[in-house]
Amino acid sequence: MTQIIRSLNDLSGRYDALFCDLWGCLHNGVAPFPAAVAALQTFRAKGGKVILVTNAPRPKSSIVRQLDAMGLPRDTWDDIASSGDATQAAMLSGAAGTKVHHIGAPKDEPFFTDFEDDLADMAANITITRVPLDQATGVICTGLADDLTETPEDYRAKLLMAKTKGLKMLCANPDIIVDMGDKRLYCAGALAKAYEDMGGEALYYGKPHPPIYDLARRRLGMDDARILCVGDGVHTDVQGGIGEGLDTLFITGGIAAQEFGPDFHNPDNDLLLKWLDGHQLSATYAIGYLR
Repeated sequence: MTQIIRSLNDLSGRYDALFCDLWGCLHNGVAPFPAAVAALQTFRAKGGKVILVTNAPRPKSSIVRQLDAMGLPRDTWDDIASSGDATQAAMLSGAAGTKVHHIGAPKDEPFFTDFEDDLADMAANITITRVPLDQATGVICTGLADDLTETPEDYRAKLLMAKTKGLKMLCANPDIIVDMGDKRLYCAGALAKAYEDMGGEALYYGKPHPPIYDLARRRLGMDDARILCVGDGVHTDVQGGIGEGLDTLFITGGIAAQEFGPDFHNPDNDLLLKWLDGHQLSATYAIGYLR
């Protein structure tokens, strides 16, 4: 049964490392959450390691720039593993062929240009060319071109063409939706789901799928570490942690905040357990906000 805790400090000494989500957990897309920042700083000060594990479709270097611009202190984390990194590895391994069509925004451009050291050798030995859809051997989806105005329905014709050609879609962000401040936006996962619904094949590399956890473990660099997965996505952070055999801390004040009563800081226990049961999932712990 899921245990509601008051703060991360309630779990002091039980875990060596956190695989911590970003959006909805550590920031809202606009600014960091001060209490969450303090909680991670305290965890690290006591000897713990924090790997930020994010379904962002961009590589680590781009995530670092974004977090710096947002004002997130560098002493909040030790390393980052992104869905973009994991998808890059798959692309460089030939999962979509060498001629790819990109669906995504200009802000995702670093996906094709910036590679971390552990992927640089692969990037140096293969040439990936971006082409129009009718020339493509596969599709790389990092998101919508304009997530402020578009919906998956705007991509129906393009997705039908890709499906007719039998192209695999590499989805660089399995999230369906995300909240930016008070605005809800569609992510690459929404397009991948629409593609699967019409009979296309989509491959996923972020949470809850194994590739991003393999990457996070490599970047953690600790054998036999006691790891806690932290995040607000029940079908990404919680399901992914369970799939990896890891304990989970569900942040109820994130994307599902409306489900657990009027006090977002303190979820109602009965509503929480009923909701989790409805999703056939059970987090190890839950908390309103990371603090």
